[in-house]
Amino acid sequence: MTSAGFNVTSSLTLVGFSSLSGHSSLLFFVFLLLYLFLLFSDSLVVYIICSQRALHRPMFAFVASFLLNSLTASTMIYPKLLSDLLLSGAGLVQVSRTLCLCQGFFVTILGAASFMLLSAMAFDRYLSICHPMHYAVLVTPAKVVLMLLFCWMLPAILVVVTTLLASRLPLCRAQLNRVYCDLYSLVSLSCGGAEAQLSGIYSVLFTAVIVFPATFLLFSYARILFICLWRSRSFSSKALHTCLPHLLVFFNYTISIFLDLMLRRLQSNRESDSSLITSFLILVPTVLNPVVYGLKLKEVFTHVKRLLSCRRDS
Repeated sequence: MTSAGFNVTSSLTLVGFSSLSGHSSLLFFVFLLLYLFLLFSDSLVVYIICSQRALHRPMFAFVASFLLNSLTASTMIYPKLLSDLLLSGAGLVQVSRTLCLCQGFFVTILGAASFMLLSAMAFDRYLSICHPMHYAVLVTPAKVVLMLLFCWMLPAILVVVTTLLASRLPLCRAQLNRVYCDLYSLVSLSCGGAEAQLSGIYSVLFTAVIVFPATFLLFSYARILFICLWRSRSFSSKALHTCLPHLLVFFNYTISIFLDLMLRRLQSNRESDSSLITSFLILVPTVLNPVVYGLKLKEVFTHVKRLLSCRRDS
């Protein structure tokens, strides 16, 4: 018991799939196939970027980093989710508060890093298209490494504070209507009070810091579009074709996050609807990323097609 008399819960219950228990076997194989697809497709695109010297350019370094980030985030969710489906039959899942905090810690870092990496891609495209004469000087390999480290280190530092605040909150409830743990949901289980208010204020500041690069991303692509309107048709077509995959991934990711936040706000009591939407939000962003970058980036798609055709011939 805490000094305020609240119970500090040591274990939590995930009820995200409790209303879908009759479909546990189907869900298990669906998630397993999707996770195997992610492992194969993300690894394939990253391997091609790393192995082809022609792709050793800043834009593809950001793409490879983003896909590795996406694959790591999926690994933070899918294996645990598959284990829960296999052992619990999609019923109630018991998880320790410490393990839940750890999963929420890494999921939040990787989710925030995705926004940062997409913003870094936008900045790279902005310099390449709007300032081509100075691009080689402005975007050196050393600066690319620093940008990548910044994209991961800033969320990590901020999330450490968020996790420490969440770990100190006394909880009055122990059921999460989710299929995985995240810090926002953990804070929502708290009993309130000054510590919960402090955590809420910090969460708003953390969101503002992470979302700000997204506004810069939109500004960068607006500038690129403006430049393209005044250039030749061939230049505009090439520039927009290069930017299209990044925009598709950005809007796909942003819409999924927005729907997830809306779902949290609505707090629907229909667990089946909530579970299905949550599952959709887990699947769509991660599955589409390697498809978009593998098919829409011409340089990558050419090597993917060549590699697959060679394996088929052999």
